[in-house]
Amino acid sequence: MTRITTSDGAILEAEWTPATGERLGAAVLCHPHPLDGGSMRAPLIVRVARVLADAGLAVLRFNFRGVGASTGSWGGGISEKEDVAAAVATASDEGDLVGLAGWSFGATTSLLWQAEAGSTLPWAGIAPGITPYRGHQAPEPDDLRPARRLVIAGDRDQFASVAEFTAFSERIGAGIELLPGSDHFFVFRERRVGALVAEHFGGRPPPEEAEPQRGG
Repeated sequence: MTRITTSDGAILEAEWTPATGERLGAAVLCHPHPLDGGSMRAPLIVRVARVLADAGLAVLRFNFRGVGASTGSWGGGISEKEDVAAAVATASDEGDLVGLAGWSFGATTSLLWQAEAGSTLPWAGIAPGITPYRGHQAPEPDDLRPARRLVIAGDRDQFASVAEFTAFSERIGAGIELLPGSDHFFVFRERRVGALVAEHFGGRPPPEEAEPQRGG
């Protein structure tokens, strides 16, 4: 277990998933909304981290302030940008940070941090929150510096339509990968999501593994 200290004194619970085989780089992975039960142990986050590790990328996951053993309390999505900054700084200390990713709130908050910091780090947003939610919304495209960005979304997402995801991706200059039949949670498609993120960050193709089949 790792501890990360933010610029405003919060101490965040964090964990590295080491790369399998030759390490090709490191990535930071941000979890979904704290007020909806999101944590670094959310099944999709854990599975994506494992796929990235199989692709040669070490992954730093962390709990936002007030989640799990992380100190502090919910900061309305504003203080949480400091959490992203601290995680990026910690991963950067390893010298090979290749990307920043997040799911839902984690995707939006990491993108907000990029806007504030002027970061050009490659970014992957898994079903980013692109419509206002609990007073939290994505940054204005003009606030973002150009960077390699990717949006991954399901065509049955409960919170945004394909048209909305497509328009958002175009506005921020991101590529988009749409997964037919998937909703916001990507049940049974976790490995595919991870493989897309790994490819975007320059990882090697992870070993083939069949996705579980839905029951009849």
